[in-house]
Amino acid sequence: MDGAGQPLPLTEEKAQSGTVCTTCPYCGVGCGVLARSNGRGEITIKGDKAHPANEGRLCSKGSALGETTDLDDRLLAPVVNGAEADWDSALDLVAERFQATIAEHGPDSVAFYVSGQLLTEDYYVANKLMKGFIGSGNIDTNSRLCMASSVAGHKRAFGTDTVPGLYADLDEADVIVLVGSNLAWCHPVLYQRIAAAKKARPGMKVVNIDPRRTATSDIADTHLSIAPGGDVALFNGLLAEIAAQGAVDADFVANHVSGFEAALAAATGTDLSVTGLSGEELAAFFRLWIGSEKVVTIYSQGVNQSSFGTDKVNAITNCHLATGRIGKPGMGPFSVTGQPNAMGGREVGGLANMLACHLDIENPEHRSAVREFWDAPTMPEVAGLKAVDMFRAVGEGRIKAIWVICTNPAVSLPDADGVRAAIEGCDFVVVSDITAQTDTAQLADVLLPATGWGEKDGTVTNSERCISRQRGVLPPPGQARHDWRIICDVAARMGWGAAFDYSGPAEIFREYAALSGIAGKLGRDFDISGLAAISDKDFDAMAPFHWPLTETRRGGRFFGDGRFFTPDGKGRMLALEVKAPASMPCADYPFRLNTGRVRDHWHTMTRTAKSPRLSQHMAEPYLEVHPDDASRLGLLPATLAKVQSPQGSAVLRVVVTDRGRKGEVFAPIHWSGQNSATGRIDAVVTAITDPVSGQPDSKGAVVKVEPFEATWFGFALSVDDIHPQSAYWAKARARAGWRTELACMQTPQDWEAYARGLFGLADAEAVTMVDARRGFARIAFHEGGRLRAALFAAPEPVAVARTHLTSLMGEELDPAILTGRPAADRPDPGATICACFDVGVNTILAAIQNQNLTTVDAIGAALHAGTNCGSCRPELAALLLSATQKEAAE
Repeated sequence: MDGAGQPLPLTEEKAQSGTVCTTCPYCGVGCGVLARSNGRGEITIKGDKAHPANEGRLCSKGSALGETTDLDDRLLAPVVNGAEADWDSALDLVAERFQATIAEHGPDSVAFYVSGQLLTEDYYVANKLMKGFIGSGNIDTNSRLCMASSVAGHKRAFGTDTVPGLYADLDEADVIVLVGSNLAWCHPVLYQRIAAAKKARPGMKVVNIDPRRTATSDIADTHLSIAPGGDVALFNGLLAEIAAQGAVDADFVANHVSGFEAALAAATGTDLSVTGLSGEELAAFFRLWIGSEKVVTIYSQGVNQSSFGTDKVNAITNCHLATGRIGKPGMGPFSVTGQPNAMGGREVGGLANMLACHLDIENPEHRSAVREFWDAPTMPEVAGLKAVDMFRAVGEGRIKAIWVICTNPAVSLPDADGVRAAIEGCDFVVVSDITAQTDTAQLADVLLPATGWGEKDGTVTNSERCISRQRGVLPPPGQARHDWRIICDVAARMGWGAAFDYSGPAEIFREYAALSGIAGKLGRDFDISGLAAISDKDFDAMAPFHWPLTETRRGGRFFGDGRFFTPDGKGRMLALEVKAPASMPCADYPFRLNTGRVRDHWHTMTRTAKSPRLSQHMAEPYLEVHPDDASRLGLLPATLAKVQSPQGSAVLRVVVTDRGRKGEVFAPIHWSGQNSATGRIDAVVTAITDPVSGQPDSKGAVVKVEPFEATWFGFALSVDDIHPQSAYWAKARARAGWRTELACMQTPQDWEAYARGLFGLADAEAVTMVDARRGFARIAFHEGGRLRAALFAAPEPVAVARTHLTSLMGEELDPAILTGRPAADRPDPGATICACFDVGVNTILAAIQNQNLTTVDAIGAALHAGTNCGSCRPELAALLLSATQKEAAE
């Protein structure tokens, strides 16, 4: 393993300027952020050029963090059974109910479900309380939904959950293979790092392996539209070709790898037709991978979220082990994580089948070491329930008390309707969160107000093992408390106060670092014991560093020296059989449903939906359908489709596109019951999991799709939030209010009365244009001469200039608003393409035409679009292409 230096304190310049160095709370890239408060609850944001993860870059979401810290929907005091309560009463009740449940039904009758958005110190004390003092393994995390297969694959191949490489490898690789990763939208800063490396070294090749053509395909030299579930076959085929071409590193394999012969035997003869790729495509990919020593294979949810995701991970690691292309500059497998602290949670044992510091819960020596270190009264001997099984146990009544911390399982888990019903039927439910306005929080018996990003203080770990500080720039609002403090307060009330009597996150970090030293002596990879005696002052000033950090080992890569953490010290190759997806299309459910993220939103939107500019790029949930399938089903663009599986259904806006394969549809994961009537796509996803990792098969459900026959469609804009009761609705924030899409099954007899009820404007003056016979209605309400709300309704999807209309809210009423179009002297910017600089599609197209722009860089120079995070650059390139094609056709 190679190494790097010790962490350094913050510069005096930053400390004196009032700027706080912190870390972004979104994906696992772990970008450094410079935040500065104006003293009125508002903060300004820019990227930290000194942070190794992003070197000053931020994506659209990170850039908009200052728009997400308002207190509009914040939970500011404890709530018990729907009524505000004081902290002592709420904490006493939580402790009493958990104690009583354990006394009557045993420790496995309770559970914690936590989050990759927690800080490491929060995670650590939650794990300590459940495993060491309650005595159950029933603590799991939403990281189970995104990274568990990677964890399991790492452990099978390396002996520990170790990420071998660093982001610097992306700068040095000659070939980067992206597998199941829409990096441009899900990890934009890493995407831009690759784009910059490719620009500096045009010979670098990028391969994008994904059933869909995504924004990431824009940077790729080759896009392989692999069939769902074809990854093991593809990399088995690569392994067989590596051997056939004599590209095996014989010395590395002989001295440092076990299982090679069995893995190769299983790979040889693999039926490559299941990949859905042509012989020419396969041969070209194998030739490129084998012929380039410096290869990095990046993978993410398209690999992990599968009924055999762990096998997919090991199919990739097999190829890197066979060639010795691991742990050296510019080469290795690289798992990119989806959450800001999924890695930190893995490090402290936040998963039900792990102990802190990468120790194993089923290893007696490891259990004994942790129990002795904690001076704990007990320790479970077997793993607890993983996420899907945990909520199944809640529904069956085996878990009778559950504490959900900083996550929203009623939306994000598969079979979400079943999960919601399970939580609703549970004897006792506690939710710690920053808001009561989540689908899960609304089911709680006790709500505990927690601090959020901008207020919290502690550490997080990113995808390259870089530990960074998250620091508070704003004071905790109302009665909100830090999660670690809430957990420790409950532990004290359960009789374990001495073990949880921490003065702050620095003390928790010291304990955790000291425990990692014990893990290091037991042969584990994670060891930051060099910081076990760090002072509070140095913790406050701690700069980012890569683990491990001990007296003898500092940062760097793993496994290049051939030393692994398995019992024999060798990396393991696995014999992998090609398996069919657990769910297969059939006559009743002929389509395969793929799910994923959009560019400007994250998880269930409790933070990003607060930002008007992040809400404009994709303002409602949608379904991508191939043109041939849409034609056969009678689905027109912008109409609605009902997507149904045996588990549940969703109604989504239709996007007809050839980005996906025939017979496959795609929907985003973000919409909840708070911002849509029928957008919870995980209600449709089947609760099938990988048997090794327990990770859900979130990209493999089979569904049927049919038109949703609405009587009328509507678009509404309003200064105040509204709460529609229609069959379909989806709302999003705008600069001066809200925008809402509607569809209903019955036509109102009185359109104006309907609109007044929708907006709650009984006395406002109205300007109307109604054609009841044809089913058209356009109604605008004003008070004091200023626009308060407007409704546009028609028998088909409403075609109006939405961005223009939302910009008029609160302004002096112009009766011409009912045209739905801007006047000639006020051009409509159109749907947002660049969220960082709020640049719309019409503005971009006009600039292309009027200024004769021919490159994406030229658009950036003219409008700034694409010059910050760069995640819109693929869309800018597509607009350029469409404008060029149109001009050529004319």
